[in-house]
Amino acid sequence: MNILLYGATELGYLLAKRFYQEYSIILIDDLPRMPDRFNTLDLSFVSGSGADIDALEQANVNECEMFIACSELDEANIVACWTVKKIIDIETICFIRTMELYRNLSSPKQDRYLTRYDIDTIIWPEQLLTQDIFRIISVPDAIDVEYFAEGRAKLFEYRIKEGSVLCNVRLMDYSFPQGVLIVGITRDHQLFIPSGATVIHEGDKVIFMGTNSAVDTLAATIFQSGNIIRNAVLIGGGSVGYMLAQKLERTGVKVKLIEHNETRCEFLADNLKKSLILKGDGTDLELLEQESVDDADVVVCITDNDEKNLLCSLLVKQLNPKRRIITRVNNVKTGQLFEKVGIDATVSTRESALKELLNRVQARNVDILALVEWGQGELLRLRVPESFPDTKINDLQFKAQAVIGIIQRGRTLLIPNGNSVIRAGDLLKIFTMAKDAEIVKTLFV
Repeated sequence: MNILLYGATELGYLLAKRFYQEYSIILIDDLPRMPDRFNTLDLSFVSGSGADIDALEQANVNECEMFIACSELDEANIVACWTVKKIIDIETICFIRTMELYRNLSSPKQDRYLTRYDIDTIIWPEQLLTQDIFRIISVPDAIDVEYFAEGRAKLFEYRIKEGSVLCNVRLMDYSFPQGVLIVGITRDHQLFIPSGATVIHEGDKVIFMGTNSAVDTLAATIFQSGNIIRNAVLIGGGSVGYMLAQKLERTGVKVKLIEHNETRCEFLADNLKKSLILKGDGTDLELLEQESVDDADVVVCITDNDEKNLLCSLLVKQLNPKRRIITRVNNVKTGQLFEKVGIDATVSTRESALKELLNRVQARNVDILALVEWGQGELLRLRVPESFPDTKINDLQFKAQAVIGIIQRGRTLLIPNGNSVIRAGDLLKIFTMAKDAEIVKTLFV
């Protein structure tokens, strides 16, 4: 597949790096030449605007199957998608950064006036990030949470703490609830798929997958401290802070939101009727002490600046080392640093956006349900073709690191073992290393 990518941005680089080995990528941007970091990737470059017909023709848009607009300007992305549709009716994906434009473009009212020039997919990364944070907050102690199979199955990620019953235990020696599998472990920032002989260490991040009831039983017996989230402090009143406060208000959580911009504070106070809006700086230790931030059940640092989020997180940890903190990061290396200094969970708009985009780019019978450890692992949803013969899992010729975590057969969810049989039409949830994802897919062609 040929993909035309508009925008030599941070997000553009992330997308190009993820796709260039699988697809033919053409990058278009107003810059006179391609930025140096893109030179390590095997792709073509055209200097020009994504809304310029001449530049699009030079980029051979007529030979492309997909157009992705991710420049820094929302309006440029929108106009570029419209312009491409004038030339050829291919799938267009548009990234935007403002709430107003997202609401306008995705409003149900737009359906009244559909035309062939309409953008196929609008992605607002901050909305996706908000959803990810809310899921993590909803599960005490979890550092990542994903729901799938219409909400009947879950993926939870937990960090193994000192004194845990799982410390220094071989997987084969512990009796986990029926219906739960350990599909991955991250140790020293490296993700791997364990075997029964793998020993769990303190500090490991362990990924569990299974049915709702089984994973809930696991959480109740091993991880949850019984803490229910009753109050939260949000540092940063941008779009993510605003949307997250709305979600928390609806679930009865008391919210304190700290924002330094006075105009933004007025907007938040007018639109968040149940939250306490505080004008101030989240790096002001005196303010944090005065407002008893250390007593909150969870603190979420969600400004758009990695360094500020790190400083806010460290100050909160100084006030209360046991306080649960969720922090927004953009850079992979920064995210690893956050974990080293004790931040409980890190979240990223780019990770959220990449997962959404992968679902659009992949073949129709494959979805990316989750990305793990900054893209090292993927949870695939894959439909077994009708031509596939009944096959025991033990007899599959897997030439990759992968675990079939769930078999969905109609409305039935099966947590398989080696003797379980895969049948045509089954919907599989497969956890694999990202580098092996393509190999896994070829097994079920």
